[in-house]
Amino acid sequence: MGIFSSRGQGARPTPPPELVAQAAACPGGWVYEIATEYVDDPHGYVPPEAVRRGWEVGQDGVLTGEFRDNPRFGPPQDDFSRLTSPDHWLGWLGEDPALAVRESIAELLGEQVPGATVAWLKVTGDPRFFTGGRPHPGDEQRITVTRAGVAVPFALSVSAPGQRREVLWGVFSWAAVGLDQPEGRRDRLWFDLRMDADRAEELLRSRIYEVGGA
Repeated sequence: MGIFSSRGQGARPTPPPELVAQAAACPGGWVYEIATEYVDDPHGYVPPEAVRRGWEVGQDGVLTGEFRDNPRFGPPQDDFSRLTSPDHWLGWLGEDPALAVRESIAELLGEQVPGATVAWLKVTGDPRFFTGGRPHPGDEQRITVTRAGVAVPFALSVSAPGQRREVLWGVFSWAAVGLDQPEGRRDRLWFDLRMDADRAEELLRSRIYEVGGA
């Protein structure tokens, strides 16, 4: 069945006309009603909350009238769970890694477009981590971390004064070296639009050694 588990309640809604045409291409499947107040391009990245409901399609490619409301429907929210859930050390990003990543991305966008604001930001795939170090003196079981990096697949909604809202996706990468020397730490950020995580991981492994000539 569709992505939702609850049957629609109350007055029966009418499916948007555009779903009738989509249904013809999805016999035996489901088509989804996207809320345009949250997403401008239904063919781009669509956050789960922007899907109002799903409609069942018969084997003949015609809507059956059966629908499922999305219990999560509403304004899209930040989601950093795929960054913070893995059991991977992110202490080099501070006490709140999610906030550090969000603020860094917002700052990068603000530098490119003055007044830009991020409405929501989601980590859309498994981050790729890199950690390097040297053996701890006197204890071969411990490592002193000297460099670290992370490549974070994302999607976000951004708007700026006098410009239309945009939904962007790609990979945000952050590398830091000199982590064993607080006074000599160096950081560098990359904001690669429309890049996939595999390519970003490949780049990160070389970029991390370019930071400050590390």
